[in-house]
Amino acid sequence: MSIHEERATLDRYDHAILRILQQEGRISNQELADRIGLSPSPCLRRVRALEENGLIRGYRALVDAKKLGLNLTVILHISMDRHTPERFENFERTIAELPQVLECLIITGQDADYQLRVLVEDMDAYHDLLLHQITRIEGVTGVHSSFVLRKVLERGVAC
Repeated sequence: MSIHEERATLDRYDHAILRILQQEGRISNQELADRIGLSPSPCLRRVRALEENGLIRGYRALVDAKKLGLNLTVILHISMDRHTPERFENFERTIAELPQVLECLIITGQDADYQLRVLVEDMDAYHDLLLHQITRIEGVTGVHSSFVLRKVLERGVAC
């Protein structure tokens, strides 16, 4: 079943469930059922079906990074020397081991192959990560860093 077919099978209750759970993942089933206009049992069955079908992949807590001393968010564009499966697999495997890397995307339309979102304590921690880990990954030929001044918007998928 394609994603378009999957989306077509969702009704207004399913869309409402997805919207609410993205904003309030710890909402009780009773409150969720009340908000979407269903009784608790059918609401819970729908949530379980959305989980089983993979539309809901999991639940997470949103952590205040600044309260953990993580004050610097950096967007990196990474260029690779060769576009081979082995180079990309090695880069992706190595990046996955770095806890400071929150997101890694393969991109087009830039003079880069990857975009990373990194969260660190400060400029010294970023400097250390960049020089002692990221630039030492085999195949990395260029890194362009942009520093996030302020997060303007963060939200889930539009349902």
